[in-house]
Amino acid sequence: MSDQQKLKVTLLAGGVGGAKMAEGFALLEDVDLTIIGNVADDEEFHGLWVSPDIDTMTYTLSGRINRQQGWGLADEGTRALETLTSLGEDTWMMLGDRDFGLHIYRTMRRMKGDRPSDIAADVAKAFGVKSKILLPTDDVVQTRVKTEQGWLSFQEYFVKEKCAPVVKALEFAGIEAATATPEALEAIASAELLVIAPSNPLVSIEPILAIEGIRDALKKSAVPTIAVSPLIAGKVVKGPADRMMSALGMRADAVGVATRYQGLADILLIDHQDVALSAEILDLSIAPHCADIMMKDMSDKMRLASEIVDLARDQGQNGAAA
Repeated sequence: MSDQQKLKVTLLAGGVGGAKMAEGFALLEDVDLTIIGNVADDEEFHGLWVSPDIDTMTYTLSGRINRQQGWGLADEGTRALETLTSLGEDTWMMLGDRDFGLHIYRTMRRMKGDRPSDIAADVAKAFGVKSKILLPTDDVVQTRVKTEQGWLSFQEYFVKEKCAPVVKALEFAGIEAATATPEALEAIASAELLVIAPSNPLVSIEPILAIEGIRDALKKSAVPTIAVSPLIAGKVVKGPADRMMSALGMRADAVGVATRYQGLADILLIDHQDVALSAEILDLSIAPHCADIMMKDMSDKMRLASEIVDLARDQGQNGAAA
């Protein structure tokens, strides 16, 4: 199948859930996939610039991800961290030896003044990733989490504190000065289907949407926009999204997710367990669609991605008929 015949899908994604969704689309022969990833988890460790969500996406789509963890590389060692620990460094951020190689490369390129977008593209190519992995911005944007301990970086909250502190507020440092990359805007404008992955709406998707130009581009798009809920029966599959939403006074269920995407998403995929919430979601001018949204294995990922593609095509045909 030629690229001209493939459906152009642009996926907004972060975290493990986003990587799983991307993997499902990447496995479909009739899809030309572009991912706009989350960079607000990025942080410097041991003098190196680490980009966890982009790396997880790269490792997953290259088939080199540690499947048991859902992040990091398979067949990994920790000798570099052991050396740093012996030298008195605080090594709570788990970075593997192979992982360090990528962070060294990224940091060297950044120090030369290379665009972060170009670095990410070159890394993906070197890893054999066929889909496009784009950055939403080349500027530095970093999620901060306010807790009783004060403000923490996202990695301090997520990794060091294991998401235990109650979240009182969120902020995206640097967001006011950040502008969208032309590649991200073009990927939205040229898409035939826009998908919001089952990623954390607050810290994986919102940092993308909050970048100047991204939300407006999505609103201007005339193609179907389909979001997938990361919550099933009020519980997250992985990560702290449900606790974060509750702590910040939001509904931690599919209706709460729909509220976050009101005005952006045409359809929200929810699990069969959440069928009773359909009317409330419809009241938000988002069409609910029940499906088995749990992605336990590769066949689940492909099935769900294929169902989204079919939904989009049905909506396109219905729109054309109208």
